Amino acid sequence: MDNPTVVFPGPRQVTIENRERPSPHEGELLIRTDVTLISMGTELTILSGQFPERSAWANYGRFPFLPGYSNVGRVAEVGAGLKKDWIGRRVATRTPHARWVTAPARTATGVPPAVSDSDAALFAIAAIVMNGIRRGKVVWGESVVVFGLGILGQLAVRLAELAGASKVFGVDVADSRLELLPKSPAVVGINPRADDPVKTVKERNHGRLVDVAFEVTGDPTLIPAEFEVLRRQGRLVVLSSPRGSTSIDFHDLCNFPGFAIVGAHEMTHPAAETLENPWTHRRHFELFFDLIAAGRLEASSLVRDDFSYLKATEVYSNLLADRSRFMAVTFDWNSK
Repeated sequence: MDNPTVVFPGPRQVTIENRERPSPHEGELLIRTDVTLISMGTELTILSGQFPERSAWANYGRFPFLPGYSNVGRVAEVGAGLKKDWIGRRVATRTPHARWVTAPARTATGVPPAVSDSDAALFAIAAIVMNGIRRGKVVWGESVVVFGLGILGQLAVRLAELAGASKVFGVDVADSRLELLPKSPAVVGINPRADDPVKTVKERNHGRLVDVAFEVTGDPTLIPAEFEVLRRQGRLVVLSSPRGSTSIDFHDLCNFPGFAIVGAHEMTHPAAETLENPWTHRRHFELFFDLIAAGRLEASSLVRDDFSYLKATEVYSNLLADRSRFMAVTFDWNSK
């Protein structure tokens, strides 16, 4: 019984259970966790229990629930059929917040030496954003606006610029989040409490509205106003997982202006590589590590809140009370 594991027994309940250390089955790795990242959108929505029973959330928000899907650790043991040279490797897997986890070797992605544990822990949410950039079809020279500058939004700004966007606007009501935006001539921060997003976009974008807007606030009531910065036939990409319903006039906000509304949930990744779309989860994980290792993507400034796993109950309580005070939140599994 040496496997502390974060568990949600029920809505707004968090415990650390000392469970049995798992054994790897054939083709599996046993991994000793170093760091895990909290997915604030998914985990806090499930923990709050505030989602309609018939919504998609209800399909996997069942209690008791094991949260977490961004795990970085080292292979300690291998199951039958695997070579011993796996042992000692640092790998990223989509496994829960626990000291010991198992995962099929085919799903594990190696972490390059040049990538720190804390940066590596961003791999799963970085892939969500990369998939959203692709589904939004952002191309060289286009302009982009990102609504909501939590960790997903911050990565969306950075990756949109890397994808070739000529101007990227980041919108948030928290000045502390705006201050974390890259210091790039192509990136413009907007606080809608102080400045009108439409006016600012036109002033900084040659009088034009943007080509692509990313919804990353998770607030369904804000979505109708986000169309206002889009040019005719522009694309609104729903990168967040809004909690609740949005009421819009499809004539005015879709049909007449020719807007495209694009869903970009992480499950829209292809299940396997094809010639038409090779960008699976794994391909995006590898690309993220390559970008970090090459210094083309800066993410360290976003990983500011690292806690011992022993403080999990307190951490989740604080996040439920006010997640806006945090950015990327990680658990250290080597602390005592």
